[in-house]
Order: sequence, then structure tokens, then C-alpha cells
Amino acid sequence: MGDKQNGPVAPFAGDKKAPMVSPLARVEKQFILKAVYWIPAWLETYHLTAMTILWSGGMIGFGFLARENLTWLWGSSLMLFLQWLTDCFDGAVGRHRQTGLIKWGFYMDHLLDFIFMWCVFVGYVYLLPAEKVWHVYVVAFLYSGLMVNAFLDFAATNEFRITYFGIGPTEIRILFICLNTVVITWGVGVLEMII
Repeated sequence: MGDKQNGPVAPFAGDKKAPMVSPLARVEKQFILKAVYWIPAWLETYHLTAMTILWSGGMIGFGFLARENLTWLWGSSLMLFLQWLTDCFDGAVGRHRQTGLIKWGFYMDHLLDFIFMWCVFVGYVYLLPAEKVWHVYVVAFLYSGLMVNAFLDFAATNEFRITYFGIGPTEIRILFICLNTVVITWGVGVLEMII
């Protein structure tokens, strides 16, 4: 089936990411391919996707608590790690078990990834003085632009790329964990200088 203007419509390829080109992509893929067998049978792909809602709430909660004590940012770092873990395996479990939900999984996974990243930025808003908060929103807006670009690129090419300039989602999460560690160690002043 197709249309008169564009010819045949290619099958949906959202479940097949373009090869990731980033420092950790190969190691991450090997880990996922081996560890997918360890996921308990009762834990389904949609459970893993939906867990991002919990991790998003955790990001906001730990950011709020970090206003009084920066060591709560370790909780934010844990949320980043757990979101990486469930995000790695939600699609892998579906493909391994052939459980379907391909389009739902694509939509919900990336919608929740978007929400999660905004929650990361909201967590930092709690730490900054009012005059610096708009800087966080500018960075969040720019990051959102990269995510929207990935979806529009996929719509135009039917090739889903999530790494740009040699950086992928895993490296971004590690960057935020490192930022949390620096802020815990040296204080919010470091965050204010960066943003």
C-alpha cells in the first residue's frame, strides 16, 4: 500500500535503531544481548517501559530534597541508572520474546524518555537561584530540540538514529551522573557556573 505522491510505504522500522555510534554503544549492545535472558518471565516489556514514570517522579523528588542536602543527588543518580537499565531492556525483551507492542512500545518509550529528561532538568531547577532557572529551561529546550529532530528524521527517512556527534543516551546519562557527583562534592556553585 502507498500513496500517489510518495509511492510504496515502507514497513514501520521504529523497533530497529540505526547502528549506534558512540563510545559505549558496542559494550552496551553486548550486555543487553547477554542479559536479556536474565529478565524474569513475569516482567514484560510494557512493565519496563512504564517504570520510567517511577524514575521520573524520583528525579523530581530527589531534586527537591537536594535543596536541603546535596547528598540526595545520589538518589537522582540512582534514578538515571535505573532508567537506563529499564530503557535498555524494554525493547530487547519485546524482541526476544516476540511479544509485539512494537508501535505502542516505540511511542510510549520515547514519550516517557522525553518526560524523564524534563524531570532531570526540573530536579536541577530546585537547586538554582531564581535568576539562573531560565538557563536550565534553555538547555532543556535545546535538548528537546535534539529529541524532536530524531523523531522528525525518523518520519522522513524511516531510519531511527539516537546517537549524534558520537554521543548517545547512555553517555548523556553518565554526564548527568558525573554532574551530580561534582555538585555533591563541590557544591551548587559548580552547577551555577556551568549553567
